[in-house]
Amino acid sequence: MLVDSAGLWFRSFYALPDSLTAPDGTPVNSVRGFCDMLAKLITERRPGRLVACLDNDWRPQFRVDALPSYKAHRVAVADPDAEEVPDALSPQIPVIMAVLDAAGVATAEAEGYEADDVIGVLAAREDRDPVEVITGDRDLFQVVRTDPTPVRVVYIGAGLAKAQDFGPAELAEKYALTPERAGDDYADMAVLRGDPSDGLPGVAGIGEKTAAKLITQFGSLEALLVAAGSGDTRLTPRVRGKLTDAADYLAAAPSVVRVVRDAPVVLDRPDTFPPSAVDIDRLRDLQREWGLGASIDRLITALTP
Repeated sequence: MLVDSAGLWFRSFYALPDSLTAPDGTPVNSVRGFCDMLAKLITERRPGRLVACLDNDWRPQFRVDALPSYKAHRVAVADPDAEEVPDALSPQIPVIMAVLDAAGVATAEAEGYEADDVIGVLAAREDRDPVEVITGDRDLFQVVRTDPTPVRVVYIGAGLAKAQDFGPAELAEKYALTPERAGDDYADMAVLRGDPSDGLPGVAGIGEKTAAKLITQFGSLEALLVAAGSGDTRLTPRVRGKLTDAADYLAAAPSVVRVVRDAPVVLDRPDTFPPSAVDIDRLRDLQREWGLGASIDRLITALTP
């Protein structure tokens, strides 16, 4: 199980009221929600290995160099190197990290890369066990595969209670993609479609359905662009014109959208689960210090079945 950790703690922060506080008044809604979600995932899905994947750099320079608009709207004006993390969330992240450490849960990151890339690397290099990716980020649909080991995405965009499980077949059915290359097709479709939440404009006038149709018809984004450049009559003049107008974007966007599969990922400990060393005393200390109540109880129960 590969967990998009930042996705979980942001989701928890916005799902629970900041009236959940520690004895000193610090909000702990994100910490409590994160612990509850992690406990529920462990209890229901029983992973044999577990990694909490982290953003080392939420807006990597190589992506900004390729496409300056990438996540530009999320940058705090006062500090161009910092994401606009809500004031009430910032002090909670170190607490979550302390909980993960005491729980013995492996964390992974790569210098200069996002959690998406960490997940992409760990999924790509896994040759022994099936992989489940836990995320609310549709970008990670691109990692699904069948061989050499299955990689599936458990999408929690509508919340954990409404989680959707996607492998290549389900992804192909939902977006009308080619089952044999559903992950790659999705990444190519996402380039054409764009994603305003990430500062990706996409190709003007080409929405999700048209993007999927074009990718499945031509087999890949690269083949589509070759066809557009050669005047392929399967493309209408209107579509060829839109692709031509977006040439600069289309040259840059694939390196932004596609996860990196060779980033230098480092794990802080073995990912065997349940962990070999759960520090119950430290978890209880964190529970008392931060007023984490039943959330830590549930996590301890999940960690020590």
